[in-house]
Amino acid sequence: MKPTLVLVGRPNVGKSTLFNRLTRTRDALVHDLPGLTRDRHYGRGRVGDKPFIVVDTGGFEPVAKEGILSEMARQAREAIAEADVVVFVVDARAGLSPQDKRIANLLRSQRAPVLLAANKTEGMEPTVATAEFHELGLGEPHAISAAHGEGIRHLIEVALAPFAIDEEPTDLPDHPRVAIVGRPNVGKSTLVNRVLGEERVIAFDEPGTTRDAIEVEASFHGRPYTLVDTAGIRKRGKVFESVEKFSVVKTLQAIEDSNVAILVLDASQDIAEQDAHIAGYILEAGRALVVAVNKWDAVDDPQRDDAKRDLERKLAFLDFAEFHTISARHGAGVKGLFEAVDRAYAAAMAKLSTPRLTRALQAAIEKQAPPLAGRIRPKLRYAHQGGSNPPVVVIHGTAIASIKEAYRRYLENTFVNVFKLKGTPLRVELRQGANPYEGRKPSLLTPRQEAKRRRQRRHQRKTFGS
Repeated sequence: MKPTLVLVGRPNVGKSTLFNRLTRTRDALVHDLPGLTRDRHYGRGRVGDKPFIVVDTGGFEPVAKEGILSEMARQAREAIAEADVVVFVVDARAGLSPQDKRIANLLRSQRAPVLLAANKTEGMEPTVATAEFHELGLGEPHAISAAHGEGIRHLIEVALAPFAIDEEPTDLPDHPRVAIVGRPNVGKSTLVNRVLGEERVIAFDEPGTTRDAIEVEASFHGRPYTLVDTAGIRKRGKVFESVEKFSVVKTLQAIEDSNVAILVLDASQDIAEQDAHIAGYILEAGRALVVAVNKWDAVDDPQRDDAKRDLERKLAFLDFAEFHTISARHGAGVKGLFEAVDRAYAAAMAKLSTPRLTRALQAAIEKQAPPLAGRIRPKLRYAHQGGSNPPVVVIHGTAIASIKEAYRRYLENTFVNVFKLKGTPLRVELRQGANPYEGRKPSLLTPRQEAKRRRQRRHQRKTFGS
């Protein structure tokens, strides 16, 4: 399971800038305006071979009693409670403040280890920039610059040092691990109970009934599954209870640890922005996906037509996944849904032979060669599989830095079609071939060769002019 790093600190110290640096995104808003971030923001990061989940929080004022500052402080406390490591960010240019001291006092009583990060130290002597922060009593401060990327890698390596590498198992599991995700009250627990044939998890007509990720072993039509019933993910700003806040990270971890995710939608409701956000996280995690449109029996024909148009318009980016209409309550369509889960699992774990991949690559190039980059056309030489869940195809070649994203997607679609990989995203990784002359020093000419070269140059000047 991936460790969770939580960024805390007073407003405008650079937490969101650090979050964007760690996730390599621009998901968190950044501005010289204190208090811009108010709710928690979750993202995925990786340093070397260690992945992690990082949580951005709003400016922390522990003594706030009411108003938005109090709500932001409560959010930060809840984030700290779910942290494996807390990164306490302070402003090295503004110096130590009374608010920093209050936050430090609170953090010292928490179970999670705390790392102190002195931000905005670019152009400063690290020992001078961090000297006064030793007073907080949280260990050696780490001098970083979130805006320029200085000291970030060392900070995160120290944070992740106690955690084992989340490696792919060498022996593939003999049955799928399926995370059932979606917004609250769409029928996730009802679907689990339908597959189990018993009331194993609480299913109640009230959003937020499931608070934690519940893992159960199941057998459905003679096929074993590990099902993970997750808490519904609401839109940020509509989640109030601390236990429900805590469950969000559990759901994200359940997606990361799964082979296949079933995204459950409610046919009686419009496809919401939050549905697309959940689907986007599944896609970003590279997990195989099946979409279950539940409560299909509860809508009439005009509503069904509206739902189909809504799916095509708002979830068009999930064209690799199978969509199934079901009734979890009555069991209609559930068998077909899990047959799609089996196909998606087989695609995610597929073994792709190097000869077939290379032949598919060459056929794709013959049909559509990579666009020219100036006078140079990238050359893609051969391909091999680089991983599973999701399948990764590694392509070796030269001048690959100039290959555009559109051509990469063309290659991904080619491999998906050739190998019939339905239900899983596929990733193409381009690697620059080694230059055989790199690092070689130019050979020195002998005096006789130098004299011959001078004679040739004189002859060229007399013949063709200078």
